[in-house]
Amino acid sequence: MQVKTKAIVISSIKFQEKSLIVKCFTQSSGLKSYFVRSAFSGRKSNQKIAYFQPLSILEIEAVHKNKGTLENFKEIKISTPFQTIHTDIYKSTMVLFLSEVLYHSIHEEEKNELLFDFLETALLWLDNHDEIANFHLILLLEVTKYLGFYPDISDIDQPFFEMREGHFTPFIGIDSLTEHQTSLFKKLISLKFDNNQKIFHVLERQLLLKVLMDYYRLHLDGFKNPKSLEVLKEVFA
Repeated sequence: MQVKTKAIVISSIKFQEKSLIVKCFTQSSGLKSYFVRSAFSGRKSNQKIAYFQPLSILEIEAVHKNKGTLENFKEIKISTPFQTIHTDIYKSTMVLFLSEVLYHSIHEEEKNELLFDFLETALLWLDNHDEIANFHLILLLEVTKYLGFYPDISDIDQPFFEMREGHFTPFIGIDSLTEHQTSLFKKLISLKFDNNQKIFHVLERQLLLKVLMDYYRLHLDGFKNPKSLEVLKEVFA
């Protein structure tokens, strides 16, 4: 089946000497993997590889056989060229980290247009703003809405957040955040991208990042901390 769709690049892995295997989250069909022959050969190889930087937003024509095998691109172009994401060290580190999280979080080959639209809007916001210190934290929390484990905030006035059940409680349990952690988590829940990015200091951000990684690990089978996590901490220290 031939399709035209937008696609967000989740990962690209070199295959043998000249080719790539590219994993994309597509607007039309969810997660898809593509084989890019001769990505590292010929005069246009740099141009080809540039398409597949982390979280680039593409417009593609592709043949989807839907047999669980690698699919093939027919046409590729950049949907919206990023102006700053791949040249700013803070933003590029952030998107590398987020692409790894999404790699370990999105597994379904099925349409999730709401998640696609959210990610596209968020990435365009990141590309156009300079105050971005909490962007990754807000995005990670918001993504849980689309993956099915966003916190139940009906009892948000309670002092502890129970991670496994995903709700607020008056009692501290084995998988509960401390009162201080819960207080920071409540602040994060209330944030939008345009809010004051200086609401947390560095140590609070690192604490919240650990909380979110633990939360993902509790709710997603096989979730692993991204390899770029330590790089992210270093850059934002």
